[in-house]
Amino acid sequence: MKILSAEYETSVVTKKIYQTSIPEIAIAGRSNVGKSSFINMLTGRKKLARSSSEPGRTRMLNYFNVNKGEFYLVDLPGYGYAKVTDKEKDLWKGIIEFYLQESKALKHVILLVDIRRESSDLDLQLADYLRFYNIPFTIVATKADKLSKMNRKPALQAIARAFGESEKNVLAASSLSSDGREEILSLLSDILPNK
Repeated sequence: MKILSAEYETSVVTKKIYQTSIPEIAIAGRSNVGKSSFINMLTGRKKLARSSSEPGRTRMLNYFNVNKGEFYLVDLPGYGYAKVTDKEKDLWKGIIEFYLQESKALKHVILLVDIRRESSDLDLQLADYLRFYNIPFTIVATKADKLSKMNRKPALQAIARAFGESEKNVLAASSLSSDGREEILSLLSDILPNK
């Protein structure tokens, strides 16, 4: 697959679905895992999704239209640490759960984790949630450039073990070096219906 164009389309901040028949790939992960940077790397657009060093900046569902309607990337609010009230965290959680259960166009979730960190309980809970609702997902370990190539393999094996997944369902990616981009685009080609 080639990504030839990508544009921000809309944001949803309440429990409602952006009605569309276009296939959706959701990007999920805890606050500050690098979701925006991942979207920018994947689409080849440096400033498509706004990234921030402050955790919890994404507070809504952000829809990015790829290849003029071939599919959407849907950036979900980050979970975990963020300097916001418990009420706002509960709101984000509700939006995420509503989207995952109600979107008829959702084809796959890319669950981002930091390759350098132990997977959090919230990461593991989200994976269990996706399994429970039979939502296909792939784990992508971000910030792979922070580890040597020799240290990446054991880190990916540890992530696979923590999630109870096979190693082939865990990919490494780097927003700085674009490592893993081709593997993820190949994954998307397999997931999305042929036009």
